[in-house]
Amino acid sequence: MSEEILLTREGYDKIVAEHEELVAVKRKEVAERIKEALSYGDISENAEYDAAKNEQAELEERIHKLENMMRKAKIIEESETKSDIVSVGTKVKVKDMASGNEMDFIIVGSTEADPFEGKISNESLVGAALLNKRIEEVAEIAVPDGIVNYKIVSIG
Repeated sequence: MSEEILLTREGYDKIVAEHEELVAVKRKEVAERIKEALSYGDISENAEYDAAKNEQAELEERIHKLENMMRKAKIIEESETKSDIVSVGTKVKVKDMASGNEMDFIIVGSTEADPFEGKISNESLVGAALLNKRIEEVAEIAVPDGIVNYKIVSIG
């Protein structure tokens, strides 16, 4: 059986919006480019035709991937997450015990992960170590540079 994909409501909505854009707008644009390239005549040496067909193949592959993600999606609603324990969909503030620096993370499914926005995957070293922790607990995380200890400051 296929594995479900964990997504927040925001992540799912982004996938749906991208899918709608690709199907409603991009497909038509690519079809027009193919039609225009065909009007140039011989397609055996037609670079515009080849480029448009390649773009069409990439577009259809992305649409298929998005449809697959929507089918397998398990949406984690914010209202369903517990406010006293770290889980997928929760915001968590941690304190690096060595440096004293505080960081904010949102634990998300791997498809939504974006470290630059503070969204870390539940499957990453840090995300997995933080899961099921409560406020004041310390997560010991083995990272390539050694061991990092993050104390949970707040959840939610």
